[in-house]
Amino acid sequence: MVRALHPTTIEVTTEEYLTERGDCIIGVASDKACLGLSDEVKRALRVDGSRVSLEILVEDERLSVRCLGDSRLSLTNPRDIVVRRSDYVDGRTLAVGADLAAVDIPRRIVERLKRADTTGILEIVVALP
Repeated sequence: MVRALHPTTIEVTTEEYLTERGDCIIGVASDKACLGLSDEVKRALRVDGSRVSLEILVEDERLSVRCLGDSRLSLTNPRDIVVRRSDYVDGRTLAVGADLAAVDIPRRIVERLKRADTTGILEIVVALP
C-alpha cells in the first residue's frame, strides 16, 4: 500500500500495516518514532534555524531531503515521524520546510518500498546554526 502521493508530507510509522489513506507513508514497522529519538537529536531539532538533512536509503538508492528544525517541535508521538513542507507542527512532526514530499520521491524508490522484503533506512543529520 505504499503509494507516496502526498504533496506536502513524508511519513514513517511504527505501525505494521498501511491503509489507502496513508498516502504520505513511505515506511512501516519502523523501529523508532519521534518519541524514541535520542535527547541529543531532539535538542538539536528544537533549535530555530537548524538545518536537517534526511537521507532515505533503499537498497542501492539514496534520496536526500532538506528541511528545518523548529523550537515548537514536541517530538512526542510514539508511532510516527512526519516531515512537512509547511511550518505546521504537532507531536508527529520531525521537521518543517522540507524541499520534497512523498509525491517527489522517485518512483523507482517507491516501487522498492512497496516490497515486503525491502528495508529502508532514514538517517537524520542536524546542523546547528
